[in-house]
Amino acid sequence: MKLKPIYIVGIVAFIAIVVVVTAIFVPTNVPPYDTAVAFAHAAGKGDDATARSYLSPELQTWVSANCRDGSISACVDDYTPFDWGNMLSVVFRRAQPDGANAFDIQLVATYENNQGFSGVCIYTRVEQVKSNTWQVTRWSGWMSCDDPNGGLDNLINNSSVPNRAP
Repeated sequence: MKLKPIYIVGIVAFIAIVVVVTAIFVPTNVPPYDTAVAFAHAAGKGDDATARSYLSPELQTWVSANCRDGSISACVDDYTPFDWGNMLSVVFRRAQPDGANAFDIQLVATYENNQGFSGVCIYTRVEQVKSNTWQVTRWSGWMSCDDPNGGLDNLINNSSVPNRAP
């Protein structure tokens, strides 16, 4: 069966519309979102110095007291099963503001062994400390988004959700 040229044009136009709409509505260059993504990427890749630079002083103290060897990436390694492999990437999924100077942000990471259909869900809370300077003040998750506890509301509000800091 051959497709008529009009159908091909329609398919190409639809794909172009999807690309344009995605480019318009996916946030880029948004400091709180960029902070969350950069932190999670550094933590997942083992770059403790960079990950620590995004943390509030209180969370830095918590990491020193509660993570193996005082290492953020050691905490993340301890959260994620060995069979997932290494983190490949992390992207912004969604956020909700909490007042004028804080955001609760959900990220999705992918790991080399294709963990879960929908990835690995990570929650970060970022708060503004001065103009265009944001710090991570809390995290939780680092768990399969397939898990019933992986939703943003649960990661924010459930004090017993896995891997919560602090």
